[in-house]
Amino acid sequence: MSDIDDAPQKTILLGRFHGAFGIKGEVKLESFTDPPERIFRYQPWTLRDAQGHERACADARGRATAKGVVARLSDLEDRDSADAMRGTEVWVARSALPPPAPGEYYWVDLEGLRVVNLEGVSFGTVSHLFSTGANDVLVAQGDRERMIPFVEPDYIKSVDFDAGLVTVDWDADF
Repeated sequence: MSDIDDAPQKTILLGRFHGAFGIKGEVKLESFTDPPERIFRYQPWTLRDAQGHERACADARGRATAKGVVARLSDLEDRDSADAMRGTEVWVARSALPPPAPGEYYWVDLEGLRVVNLEGVSFGTVSHLFSTGANDVLVAQGDRERMIPFVEPDYIKSVDFDAGLVTVDWDADF
């Protein structure tokens, strides 16, 4: 029996490359961290291209500019190699991130939790979350898909990680 844990690690999407920046192999990076340049603290990265191919990157450097975040990877030598990274996503292991502040959550930590309303009706489990700009939306997948605004305390009443449960104020027929 192996002592190595073969369970897959949860990963979080932290950014996406948008093409070359200049002629020396730097690449424009859309960062989902706050502040955006903090993305360089969370390494190693897993770079995933549009075809799903992945590769590790542990030496990314970068800076904030007036036009956004710019990254430098050791294997990008020129504008063409940087532009070939367009659309590549930057993923990191959940364990690389600091614990969230009280009352805050990483979306990946909510995925898979059971969802019930105040009447105890099961809505299934959290499939994923997404942002609309106005607010975030929790998607519960069960007998059907339900999209619930992630607005506390109006619709999201509680998140209990110990019980693996999200309680919502949402009509079962809606």
